[in-house]
Amino acid sequence: MIDPVRDPVRFIDERTSAAPLIKKAMRYLFPDHWSFLLGEVVLYSFIVLIATGIYLTLFFVPSTAHTIYHGPYKPLDGQTVSDAYKSAVNLSFSVKAGLLMRQTHHWAADVFIAAMAMHLMRVFFTGAFRKPRELIWLIGLLLLFTSLLEGYLGYSLVDDLLSGMGLAIGYGVGLSIPVIGGPMTLAIFGAPFPGKPEFWSRMFITHVLLIPLLLAVLIGLHLSLVAARHHTQFKESARHTERRVVGLPTFPAQTPRSIALLLFTAAVLFLLGGLIQINPIWQWGPFEPWLATNGAQPDWYLGWLIGALRLMPSFDVTVGHFTLVPNPFWGGVLFPLFVLAVLAAFPWVERRLTGDRRVHNLADRPRNAPNRTAFGVAFLSWVFLIFVFGAADRIFVLWGLSYDTQLFMFRIGIWVVPLVLFFVVRRVCRELRAADLLEEDQERAERAVAQREGAVRAGT
Repeated sequence: MIDPVRDPVRFIDERTSAAPLIKKAMRYLFPDHWSFLLGEVVLYSFIVLIATGIYLTLFFVPSTAHTIYHGPYKPLDGQTVSDAYKSAVNLSFSVKAGLLMRQTHHWAADVFIAAMAMHLMRVFFTGAFRKPRELIWLIGLLLLFTSLLEGYLGYSLVDDLLSGMGLAIGYGVGLSIPVIGGPMTLAIFGAPFPGKPEFWSRMFITHVLLIPLLLAVLIGLHLSLVAARHHTQFKESARHTERRVVGLPTFPAQTPRSIALLLFTAAVLFLLGGLIQINPIWQWGPFEPWLATNGAQPDWYLGWLIGALRLMPSFDVTVGHFTLVPNPFWGGVLFPLFVLAVLAAFPWVERRLTGDRRVHNLADRPRNAPNRTAFGVAFLSWVFLIFVFGAADRIFVLWGLSYDTQLFMFRIGIWVVPLVLFFVVRRVCRELRAADLLEEDQERAERAVAQREGAVRAGT
């Protein structure tokens, strides 16, 4: 009788001598805590993205050449559109499973970025970025910011009104970069906006090949380093120490759970793609440079950049008649670079401020690091408020709050709210920590009393 595990392993080992590596991989221990599954959701969303993206690539035409639309969506019938927009609309209405794949691909991108952001927040607030995992933290940040660019290129490809407006904003931000912005942006677009037709081919190749390859390499490197250093773990009992790894082995414990999560993630994404409409490009219509609409908004993960562009006062750096640093640079370039720099430098800044240079394999409870938790909440709230202001026009439409009033409130709120939250969160963490220490002291006292009583009974 064939053993489904032993015989395949023996077959592989006889031909590759890989049994020691397989044995080590099978014995690798995974933490038994739900928050560690966020990283797996990122991986499985990426797999769905690749699978659905391959399907879409078979039918999409990355060209801005003009054509006449004739198809099942009657409001567009007879209109002049680009090949890219026509193929995207045909994917939605004419290709079998096309709309399902389009929407699943879009939902997978949203979940991919959302899960990655949540995973990075878990790593930050538990201190899992500390020595010896600083490089893993940097790779995670690079993954997140590269994914933002990949998502931006993805929804820009279809040449609808939304993507055209987004490209126009990106073009303006690119031009605002001092010294190199003009030549670089013109080299990418090939000509002043909307650029040459070749730009669409470049954007397509970058979106479907170059950046996915980069993401795959970064994910592989990230997983390799995690496996080499092991996951951090929460101190849930005396067994969990800095020197001892406690958890579930890869097989037979973790593998079935991981496969189940893969299937569940894929099922949820396909359910979202089949049941909940997202990015209905036929409603936006094809892009024309002179058209704009209040209802067209970028994907949520770019809201913080739109908010920064809108919040920044009208301020240019000029010398004589020359503008050295145009206004879009502050919100569109400097702001995201500042956020990235702060997050990337934080492991070393915290080490310098605390003097803690030890190796850490145990994850902190957020309350046990009041300053880090307070700073994280304050910094996150600062970015979040800027993100919310990215929807200021929609807030005006939905609730009637004037744009100028919102601008005044947010320009004050982005400084006041994070500062208040810093001190409030730090105080709450310290109080919770003090309560924990008091409870621990009481437990130790009770154990000491119980031991003395036991010793007295044993003596009598």
